[in-house]
Amino acid sequence: MAGTPSFDTIIDKYYPAGTRLRDIYMQHALQVTGEALATARRKQLPLDENEIRAAAMLHDIGIFMTDAPGIDCHGTAPYVDHGPLGATLLRSEGAPESWARVAERHTGSGIGTLVPETLLERLICYADKFYSKSGTMLRKSPDSISRSLSRFGPESLARWQSLLHEFE
Repeated sequence: MAGTPSFDTIIDKYYPAGTRLRDIYMQHALQVTGEALATARRKQLPLDENEIRAAAMLHDIGIFMTDAPGIDCHGTAPYVDHGPLGATLLRSEGAPESWARVAERHTGSGIGTLVPETLLERLICYADKFYSKSGTMLRKSPDSISRSLSRFGPESLARWQSLLHEFE
């Protein structure tokens, strides 16, 4: 699409090189991208790999606007709002709506009002659950994700189990 910004141009604009926040952001985004691409290939999903890559790299673009000092985010919004904030940012940058919706809905196995609907949204939501932006940043097991999400109630756990069933 003519005029569509590249994902790396958007990242560079909001996550300056040489900062701890960029390092955290990029490590996490690359992990999620790798997981999503591997899953798409393994499951032979009918998705374009460039679209997966861009959406995965931008799914957390809104974190810098939140108050999460542990990952070097010094904004004012609650962390839970990073998805909708990122979607608004991506729309303002002229990014495709599919990228904005992934940002908006990728936390959807935990937030019932913003559940992922499309295959791309569900794939990135699934891949994102395996990696944290804090702690060791190592890949989590499906069981540890289930235990973590069960704290948010049976609906959250059921949404995760549905993603697990779809993509495992």
